[in-house]
Amino acid sequence: MTSAGRDGWNRIADRLERWIRLDAVLLVSRVAIAAVFFLSGRTKVSGVIDVTDQAVALFRDEYRLPIVDPAIAAHAAAYVEHALPVLLVLGLGTRAAAIGLLAMTAVIEVLVYPDAWPTHLSWAAPLLLLAARGGGTWSLDRALGLR
Repeated sequence: MTSAGRDGWNRIADRLERWIRLDAVLLVSRVAIAAVFFLSGRTKVSGVIDVTDQAVALFRDEYRLPIVDPAIAAHAAAYVEHALPVLLVLGLGTRAAAIGLLAMTAVIEVLVYPDAWPTHLSWAAPLLLLAARGGGTWSLDRALGLR
């Protein structure tokens, strides 16, 4: 690449960095990945958070986690998929919530759907960003003075 081409590209990169602030990327990442997990959690419950028999059957017949009783696994997954996304949207305990969902993603990848790695990688990317950088300026973490 020529010097002029490189300089032109670098000017564009500088503008993009000014226009697309990291805080906006962190907020969008929090909401986007929270939606994925929250909506998954909603498929496991009826009403506010009553875990369904179908969810337990799913853990018994399809997910088949080793050692963990299907009823316990279904309840745990439903509660985690509701609580941690809410924390992410609020930006409260962002790093811990992201690490929790990243651990859940790893379990799903390794024990349940190992061939779904492209999907799981797309979940891991924003979760790793949030674990590394936190919730950003527009978060309760920041308002409370938490890193």
